[in-house]
Amino acid sequence: MLCCRYALPLITKRLESVEIARSRWNTVVCGAKGPRPRYPRVWKTRNRIGTVSKSLKLVNSVKELSNVKEEVYGALDSFIAWDLEFPLITVKKALKILQDEQEWKRIIQVIKWMLSKGQGRTMGTYFTLLNALAEDGRLDEAEELWQKIFSDHLEATPRFFFDKMISIYYHREMHEKMFEVFADMEELGVKPGISVVKMVGKVFQKLGMLDKYDKLKKKYPPPKWEFRYIKGKRVKVQVKQLEEFDEITEGVTDDKESNKSLNVLHEESDASSSPLATETNISS
Repeated sequence: MLCCRYALPLITKRLESVEIARSRWNTVVCGAKGPRPRYPRVWKTRNRIGTVSKSLKLVNSVKELSNVKEEVYGALDSFIAWDLEFPLITVKKALKILQDEQEWKRIIQVIKWMLSKGQGRTMGTYFTLLNALAEDGRLDEAEELWQKIFSDHLEATPRFFFDKMISIYYHREMHEKMFEVFADMEELGVKPGISVVKMVGKVFQKLGMLDKYDKLKKKYPPPKWEFRYIKGKRVKVQVKQLEEFDEITEGVTDDKESNKSLNVLHEESDASSSPLATETNISS
């Protein structure tokens, strides 16, 4: 039998290699379309990793609970179960969020739980707890906390604790206790602020103690200058200008209220006159 065999064709041309140009602009040379630029990809995700998102989760988990102590403490313990260290920054941010939302009961629960763990025992934490107790109406617990702080620190007690207790007693018209706190300030040499002097002076005038009011004004005269922050800058302003501005704003608000009352009276008069007009039309 005859068989025909064809020899393999000789490949004379070499395979053309595609060269990849390496430049500093990170471009790839394509044989068909030329250089193709590569840009870094930016991925947008909603998942935030950090103390802010964790504090929001803590706030949301606490809000859904009841006021039972065991339930709240158990939820908080399970929230920090996998943390190697106590998340103090996260808890502080959660307390700030709760304070902005005026969740006073939750603030008290979280702070007491944190103190039971031996964490966050600072003056700022105690002041937040004192403020929350006062806002929630637990005056007895607030006074116990104040007595404990004052007896433990005495001369080292910050001034804002005195200011807070005086304001609490002033708004509740507990004048004797307010005078006791003010006397403690003078004995320890703590200089009262302008607001404290005004509150004590108003109480002296209300009770008819004009001699003590004059002594208070001589001992703590009103300052001539005050510092205010306007657009992030510290500005020195005279007190008279501030008082005049306050009086002007009060006058503007009073005028607005008077205008509103006049409008209400006009509307009532129109409403009262309308049925009379309808009656006359019907009778005619």
